[in-house]
Amino acid sequence: MAIASASSVTSSVVKPRNTITVVDNRTGKSIEIEITNNSIPATAFSQLKAPYADGERTENDTPYGLRILDPSFINTAMIQSEITYIDGNKGFLMHRGYPIEQLAEKSSYLETAYLLIYGELPSKSQSDLWTWEIMHHTFVADDLQQMIRQMRYDSHPMSVFISAFAAMSAFAPEANPSLQGNDIYINNKGLMNKQIVRILGKATTVAAMAYRIRINRPFTPPRSDLSYTENLLYMMDHMAEPNSYRPDPRLAKALDILFILHADHEMNCSTAAMVHVGSSLVDPYSCVAAASAALYGPLHGGANEAVIRMLTKIGSVENVPVFLDAVKQKKELLFGFGHRVYRETDPRSKVIREVADMVFEVCGREPLIEVAIALKDAALKDEYFTSRKLFPNVDYWSGLIYKAMGFPLDFFPVLFVVPRVSGYLAHWKQQLESGKNKISRPRQVYVGKSRRDYIPVEARVERTITGQNGLTEIPHYISKRRLTKI
Repeated sequence: MAIASASSVTSSVVKPRNTITVVDNRTGKSIEIEITNNSIPATAFSQLKAPYADGERTENDTPYGLRILDPSFINTAMIQSEITYIDGNKGFLMHRGYPIEQLAEKSSYLETAYLLIYGELPSKSQSDLWTWEIMHHTFVADDLQQMIRQMRYDSHPMSVFISAFAAMSAFAPEANPSLQGNDIYINNKGLMNKQIVRILGKATTVAAMAYRIRINRPFTPPRSDLSYTENLLYMMDHMAEPNSYRPDPRLAKALDILFILHADHEMNCSTAAMVHVGSSLVDPYSCVAAASAALYGPLHGGANEAVIRMLTKIGSVENVPVFLDAVKQKKELLFGFGHRVYRETDPRSKVIREVADMVFEVCGREPLIEVAIALKDAALKDEYFTSRKLFPNVDYWSGLIYKAMGFPLDFFPVLFVVPRVSGYLAHWKQQLESGKNKISRPRQVYVGKSRRDYIPVEARVERTITGQNGLTEIPHYISKRRLTKI
């Protein structure tokens, strides 16, 4: 029997190519697409063109290439990034290569913010300058303060925060590409850095103002001799005490760790909004306002508030089994469990659970923690929830800590957005400096009416007023005095 030589065996092995071949069964055409970093360009599919099939809608644009439909961006990457990495299957999160657990234990929020924005941990001199600049950019223009003071006392604090940042762009015309030119941040790094420290410095001041409006108290000027989170707590809580008053350092440290945990989380809804809006080259203040508005929604930044409302509704440990049964029957919603990315435990939730004990030592044990622990233990023993990868996330514990510290529920999203500003700025800076910035313009798949001709109102078929096809009657309060007929 002949034995093949080693060289002939080797030559018969086909070396795998780092590509994917797609065959269009409509036309038989095939295309080979290169795989880079386990991704392929969606634009490659535009090469797959075909004639209209019999009876096909022309609105499908079939001869112009295949489009990729991915509602809510379930599996579409919108950028290449060097900032944050998440392994959802292993429950792992890192910023610029550093695991979140190490940063939470050893770093500070401002140092982590520097890491996110500039790519490396700062040296001693860089850290000193960074902290000095941010803490000396905390004051808000008096005219802007007056505008913020006009907000109603019952305004949602996030509405105040968003409005203030939207208005802030009017106070920095030199930072507006619409006024100064498209390339101002590429040609002037000093100008970019100035906006970064301005935004980080003023974020805590605006947040404190939103809180003081809510409790009907005058604004407290910031102090540059305090740490970032100390200053926030000082501006929120200082009343008639001497200026030597300082917040409890344990609470400031706990809040600093929470800020690290919330600093960035890859392409979440609000960060994607920051990148999307920033692609138009609008000023960074407007970008932050837009991103904050995205975070404002209850499916994003309001999740920890929803957890507290859920635990309050459960009321006691004894009611946990009944509640979980109701969840299984789709009669109740389970908040604080599961994540769009994580398929195992959210790594931030492990750290945040330890922070809770630090806060409870100062403020007392939050009564709802017993309900939270019982709910967590019961859910993790139930195949219904574990099979669906429903594990506690960061929102599950953070709300309990904020409640224990005495923050009102509607202020929880503000405590989320303030630290997330550093992540927003990191992605904004990365996008502008990438040299690949193009205005974001997603495609759509049109499934509406085909072409039709205009019909004059006299010739249209009369339809009853329903919510399905038009405006329904809107209830208004009208004084009887105005209904008097003459």
